[in-house]
Amino acid sequence: MNHYTKQDIIRIVEEEDVEFIRLQFTDIFGNLKNVAVTTSQLDKVLANKCMFDGSSIEGFVRIEESDMYLYPDLDTFKIFPWRPQQGKVARFICDVYRPDGTPFEGDPRYILKKVINEAKEMGYTFNVGPECEFFLFNAEDSGEPTNTTLERGGYFDVGPLDAGENARREMVLTLEDMGFIIEASHHEVAPAQHEIDFQYDNALTTADNIMTFKLVVRTIAKRHGLHATFMPKPKFGVNGSGMHINMSLSKDGKNIFDDPNGKLGLSEDAYHFIAGLMKHMEGMAAVTNPLVNSYKRLVPGYEAPVYIAWSATNRSPLIRIPAARGASARVELRCPDPAANPYLALAVCLAAGLDGIKNKLTPPDSVDMNIFTMTEEEKADKGIKNLPSNLKEALVAFEKNELVKIVLGEHTTSKYLEAKNAEWNQYTIQVSQWELDQYLHRI
Repeated sequence: MNHYTKQDIIRIVEEEDVEFIRLQFTDIFGNLKNVAVTTSQLDKVLANKCMFDGSSIEGFVRIEESDMYLYPDLDTFKIFPWRPQQGKVARFICDVYRPDGTPFEGDPRYILKKVINEAKEMGYTFNVGPECEFFLFNAEDSGEPTNTTLERGGYFDVGPLDAGENARREMVLTLEDMGFIIEASHHEVAPAQHEIDFQYDNALTTADNIMTFKLVVRTIAKRHGLHATFMPKPKFGVNGSGMHINMSLSKDGKNIFDDPNGKLGLSEDAYHFIAGLMKHMEGMAAVTNPLVNSYKRLVPGYEAPVYIAWSATNRSPLIRIPAARGASARVELRCPDPAANPYLALAVCLAAGLDGIKNKLTPPDSVDMNIFTMTEEEKADKGIKNLPSNLKEALVAFEKNELVKIVLGEHTTSKYLEAKNAEWNQYTIQVSQWELDQYLHRI
């Protein structure tokens, strides 16, 4: 990552002929927002004096306390490579502050920073590598998105069977232009489904990168006449899109999850971290899997986890330990999906893992057989619990989990629960096509 001073920014803006600057921030539901200014306002931007109406952002503040300020993180300055090269467009990712100069407690970036600082006080750096999946569907002539595709590609297929190959290549090149290190990209298991993996980084940078990644993917897809969606389960009968999160902690530059003398080459702290994730997973699910639609993906038969268990040898449990050790030793949490707010998702993951370390929690034995083939009695004998099966169950577990509520804070917890319960209630009163097909003709 680049480290910029105000003078660096002023120089780059002038040398690169930047004309517009977007001040980006994220709401509590993971939606990217921005305020755009011209470079005539650059001094004001760099002095943290750009204001916006916080009451217009769902989950932020009431109209009586609407004035909010955007403080740009100078190190996030990037020029958009897809915009005109004369009068260029650049962006900052911003923190949200109140008029009295205090951070806004409902800013997801601030919420993640708080947990990162807790880890820092323990001597830890939280490193994260996400695996982001998405679909590239046809768009109508009007630009309206669809969930249709004529493509028949599957895992690791190539063009012309992989009809999104050209779009995906341009996405990768654009991301690299913006400083990403792309480790791999490929067609996923479902028709029109894709994955692009970028290099791990510290948690805050990774959360910022996920938001930038989504913007780039959607933008480039549109240039190719396609619609990119991060909806977890946009089509019945095929795999949904996940966002597996690979996590590790480092201390004094060393990965503390690695221990050549430990069981499976892992340290005691790695096992404590796993135990913390497992303890809090039900309460975290409403954050890592935030939509009604998220739970259409978390069903047997489509490679997504359903059971709260861990293993180093199979992919059916919630938590997988990849084979790499040394600096690459890590814990992979497989339930999150790309609809999650990355700041909140990483915040609850880190807090849960730290809780495991602080309290020296011990995980149950690993489950090294395919859980989907186990009987209910076998699962009960091993104490294997299910993830919540729908958003309502996840919200109930969320409300019972004090750690998750403390991480999000009173403000965000209240707003999040209010909005998600409303989402569930709206869903339950809808009349679906399935119901019409099942009942209309015979009842």
